Amino acid sequence: MSDGYIEQLIKIISKLPSLGTRSARRIVLYMLKKRESVIPQLITALQNVYDNIKVCEVCGNYDTISPCSICTSTQREKHFLCVVQDINDLWALERGGLYKGQYHILGGVLSAIEGITPDDLSIDKLLARIDDENITEIILALPATVDGQITMHYISSLLKDKNIKITTLAQGIPVGAELDYMDDGTIKLALDMRKIL
Repeated sequence: MSDGYIEQLIKIISKLPSLGTRSARRIVLYMLKKRESVIPQLITALQNVYDNIKVCEVCGNYDTISPCSICTSTQREKHFLCVVQDINDLWALERGGLYKGQYHILGGVLSAIEGITPDDLSIDKLLARIDDENITEIILALPATVDGQITMHYISSLLKDKNIKITTLAQGIPVGAELDYMDDGTIKLALDMRKIL
């Protein structure tokens, strides 16, 4: 392939999660074949996201406003706070409309191997929210992995002296699974069967 522009685009797309060079090539070829309709729409959509999407100063969600529409909604149950690893977990919970409380996005989980410490996550912000807001229950909806379990234990140890109920998702989430890959029924069961830590 001689065109440097095409190679550059393939290289950029291949760096996206779950995509490699082969998938990137197929995507670029599709875009070139449909260039008149797909590429202008893609440029517009990317520019709109770049210009308008903000990170919520309260929970860490993406929205066009900050605080986001979830944090400012009067229809949400303000005393429940669901702690998730990342935005895709929030989206998974919102997808089925199964949870009606607030969220807090940690931005990852503790990991000795990857060098992720409490300072790398929004744990201090979480503690401040618990102190400032009328939170009665924290739902730790973190991955059922070793790092997820370590993170849950760490957070629950920080909250042990506070008068707050700490629960975690229970049945329905297989060990090693992530919320983003779960169906709505499994997520609902895990929420309904959450247990106290």
